[in-house]
Order: sequence, then structure tokens, then C-alpha cells
Amino acid sequence: QVQLVQSGGGLVQAGGSLRLSCAASRSILSINFMGWYRQAPGAQRELVATITGGGGRPTYADSVKGRFTISRDIAKNTVYLQMNILKPEDTGIYYCYAMYGTNYWGQGTQVTVSS
Repeated sequence: QVQLVQSGGGLVQAGGSLRLSCAASRSILSINFMGWYRQAPGAQRELVATITGGGGRPTYADSVKGRFTISRDIAKNTVYLQMNILKPEDTGIYYCYAMYGTNYWGQGTQVTVSS
């Protein structure tokens, strides 16, 4: 099993930056994939960014390419999502996930970008 604890998020003006953190209860090297989804009000959950346990090239949704960066700290078993040049359409609840046999989810964190 994997437990995921998120931190970060909050309210920011358009053009600003936020960083999300996701701490895993086991070595992230053993986890097939980790990443971030988001869900805007009234919308389906959208995959934002993914990174593999082997450290391969991350993947991003087209809507965040060039603005968001997923990274990890192996020693801390933590994955980060650095979000720059935030837009109002980035508003939503962000969920960390880990694929380790099955999908595990963090508790979610609100990101609100004001115009």
C-alpha cells in the first residue's frame, strides 16, 4: 500500500506561482508512476503531469506544458509540482496519485487562481 500526503496550494493571482508536494509512505523508486490530476468545478478529473519510478521523461497535459514542472526528491520520497504563470483556468482541486498495483490518491488540495 501507499499513503500520500499532500501539501501546498492556496490562492494566487494570475501569473503567480505555487508548489505542491506529495510525500509517499514508501520509496518512490518502487512506484510505477506518480503524478498529479486536477478537477475543476463541474469538470472531469484531468491528468496534469506524470513521472515514472525509473525517472524517465515526465509527461504533461498540453494545457500546462512550459508552465508546470514535476520533479521528485528520492531521499524524501516526495514528488513536487511547480506551477508557474498560473491562469484562472488552472483553478481546481489537485490530487497526487501513485500507481503501485492499483491507484492511490492524496487527500487533494485546492488551488485557486484569481484574475
